[in-house]
Amino acid sequence: MLPFPVSVLPLVPRTRPRTAVVTSADRSFRQRLAEILTGLRWQVREAEGGAQAWTEAETAQPEAVIVDSWLPDLDLGEFLKDFRSRFPEVDLMTTGESSTQESPRGPYRQELLYALRRSQDNDTAIWNVAPPLNQPNPMQDALHTYPRPDGALPQAIVAASIAQPAFALPAAASQLLSATGGAHDRPLGGVETTLSERLPELIGNAPCMLEVSRRIRLVASRTTPVLIEGPTGSGKELVAEALHRLSPRSRKAFVAINCAAIPEALLEAELFGHTRGAFTGAVQGRVGRIESADGGTLFLDEIGEMPLALQSKLLRFVECGELQRVGDNETVKVNVRIVAATHRPLAQQAQTGGFRSDLYYRLAVFLIRTPSLAQHAEDLPLLADHFMERMGREAPIKKLDPGALAKLSAHDWPGNVRELEHVLERGAILAGEEAVLTAREIDFGLTVN
Repeated sequence: MLPFPVSVLPLVPRTRPRTAVVTSADRSFRQRLAEILTGLRWQVREAEGGAQAWTEAETAQPEAVIVDSWLPDLDLGEFLKDFRSRFPEVDLMTTGESSTQESPRGPYRQELLYALRRSQDNDTAIWNVAPPLNQPNPMQDALHTYPRPDGALPQAIVAASIAQPAFALPAAASQLLSATGGAHDRPLGGVETTLSERLPELIGNAPCMLEVSRRIRLVASRTTPVLIEGPTGSGKELVAEALHRLSPRSRKAFVAINCAAIPEALLEAELFGHTRGAFTGAVQGRVGRIESADGGTLFLDEIGEMPLALQSKLLRFVECGELQRVGDNETVKVNVRIVAATHRPLAQQAQTGGFRSDLYYRLAVFLIRTPSLAQHAEDLPLLADHFMERMGREAPIKKLDPGALAKLSAHDWPGNVRELEHVLERGAILAGEEAVLTAREIDFGLTVN
């Protein structure tokens, strides 16, 4: 059944249905748009993110690609640039003026915009995305500032080829599109810019911090193992959590284990689980951390501290996805995405024998490096405000006076962002009921790095 009367939009017979790829993290949006395009005799393929859309474009050779204004895995600007380079024959139109100027208008633009307009009628789901894992929601925050006007087109990208004959919309449909006032040719305030920059978990606008966010988006939607390298206190676990939040596994468990915090004798049972009576004190069987993360993400913090003997068993799991509980002869199939982190130079350790080189190459398929605080010292005021505001949830928010900020800026921060948080927390305690922290309350002597 067509979503509007047949008399409104006469269909012209074609030799083959045109193919469109609808890309959005919002399933309901994809389904609505796919239904309308199907009524217009399109074949529709759906993609949850930019990487999947790219694959569909390679295999299906579609006449149209429709991409939502925010990609959960890739930076939107980089996706557009690479897409134009790989598919130069495609007419690519965005809501931004610069992108519109770069690409000529295609013959199917009106038809596709009509479908987009229809898909947004009486819908608010895409503009009210619930933040997972109690994380801030940049999309919702931006749209509080730039609310969607009634009947406005969504911020999306429409890519259509010029290989097929043009399809003209009747007057009724053209009037419907004109009623939007050309909204599709205007950027919606700063929404696209906000969503294309740093992730909300990573505080800091320095280039090295934006690069971390970019790399997270690039790999989040995949099952590729990720190795996070960086000094202690630089936020490696935040990166792992962001990878999980932006992945298709976000509804499943995120299980973290610190390989350096568990005694060597217990680490194997903690990871792989054990049966009853497998060792002294094992009064009942227990599922390991790997198995409890089935379908989700396993975060192996301080992987460089794992004993060599256990590394060989972990390598076996990474290669085949099967594990064997301690004291059990049966194997269990587990599907997890592995994210590991270390503050050690793991590549060097792999060369010298301090870490298994075969395991290293299995884990370091994609590398993300978290910078030390000294490498993005310009973000210190922003980080300080963030921590002071967070402490203000339990007590009145305190402010830093210029002297305190100058003292913080002069420190070299061997403990990185974690040290900054501890220094500010101690300063807030020392300030007592005072609303302003001065240089007198900023004390580095008790910081544990």
